[in-house]
Amino acid sequence: MGEPRHTPEFRRSIDREILVLAVPALGALVAEPVFVLVDSAVVGHLGIAQLAGLSLASNVLLTLVGLCIFLAYTTTASVARLTGAGKERDALQSGIDGIWLALGIGAALVVTVLLAAPLTVAALGADGEVARHAVTYLRWSAPGLAGMLAVQAATGVLRGLRDTRTPLVVAASGALLNTGLNFALVYGAGMGIAGSGLGTAITQLLMAVVLAVIVVRGARARGASLRPHRAGILSGARAGVPLVVRTLSLRGAILLTVVVATDLGAVALAGHQVVSSLWGLAAFALDALAIAAQALVGHGLGAGDVGHVRLVLRRCLQWGIGAGAVIGVVLAAAGWWIAPLFSPDPDVRVAVALGIAVCGVLMPMAGWVFVLDGVLIGAGDGRYLAWAGMATLVVYLPFAFAVSRWAPDGAHGLVWLWLAFAGVFMAARAVTTGWRARGDHWLVTGA
Repeated sequence: MGEPRHTPEFRRSIDREILVLAVPALGALVAEPVFVLVDSAVVGHLGIAQLAGLSLASNVLLTLVGLCIFLAYTTTASVARLTGAGKERDALQSGIDGIWLALGIGAALVVTVLLAAPLTVAALGADGEVARHAVTYLRWSAPGLAGMLAVQAATGVLRGLRDTRTPLVVAASGALLNTGLNFALVYGAGMGIAGSGLGTAITQLLMAVVLAVIVVRGARARGASLRPHRAGILSGARAGVPLVVRTLSLRGAILLTVVVATDLGAVALAGHQVVSSLWGLAAFALDALAIAAQALVGHGLGAGDVGHVRLVLRRCLQWGIGAGAVIGVVLAAAGWWIAPLFSPDPDVRVAVALGIAVCGVLMPMAGWVFVLDGVLIGAGDGRYLAWAGMATLVVYLPFAFAVSRWAPDGAHGLVWLWLAFAGVFMAARAVTTGWRARGDHWLVTGA
């Protein structure tokens, strides 16, 4: 690159690249949680059994969508790398194959959910009215899974092309449409919880159509074929397997944390629900920086510019730690004022406030971890992330067990639990990703 890399002007140009990608990405990231929030608000007025059924069903659907997040990650990395190498036609072809892979997996999940909904709900311990409503929501919303996975893949293509604004516009439009459809179908058409599931499914499918049309237009303009290519689809699937393993390790740690919180009693469990929700909200902001890192790192490696990639890594880490520090201060300072919004119980309020304080102190380290995760995903280093994810889960196990065995019930037990999760588990992730980033094995250039 012609401009000196260590000038303030050059650093500001990198910062602009990061923010131009990260800010719109943050808006698009909240699409699925917003759908669930709207569904909860609408269905909650139907009755307790309906809301409980929705809670169970939505957790099943969010888990399935979460496990398939690799569809966005792999297409982002592949398209960004090929674009950086100047192979735009191949980049769009890779994106088209990614969408076909998403549709194939989505179709399989739709059939599975339709057939296995009663067994799944029963396995999770629901019965009676709650089980009936959960099965109803799962079956009516199931077709939307194919749409949501296609949205992930198409969003990954656009991110790889360094376009995060289009997914933001589509996500915002989808949220508005979902709200209108839910009210119309649940109350206007009298469908009840089935209308909520159908409204969400229609929205997700329409979002997929819009994003797919945009990607298809780009592919045609660059001469890429719209037909599925077996080699490309298999390549995407192989690249996705390590990221599924990585995601499973994260889900395992989160599930283990819930199990331990349950052992610590009702106060700790109630407090954990609030703290984990706020932690997840903060993670969206930090994940937006990780998405920017994915696209910029993949593009830089495709172009063979290792120096630029190193600079992107450094600036993204600075942004991640800084954003984590700001979010952490806000959370820690506001904990005692936030807690009353979620519970009138004084013990739960104390648990929430103390848990949020722990999260706030450790949030800068989370910023480091999320950014490095995005950097290594953008570099296509999924295999290392899979092994590292399982290793960090193993490190976390004895600490979680110790909290379950020896920590007191209630608020103080929740503090120890979040020290274990946000402290030990995240520190293990920080060490494994940081050690990898310091080396050169992940810096594989070219397409």
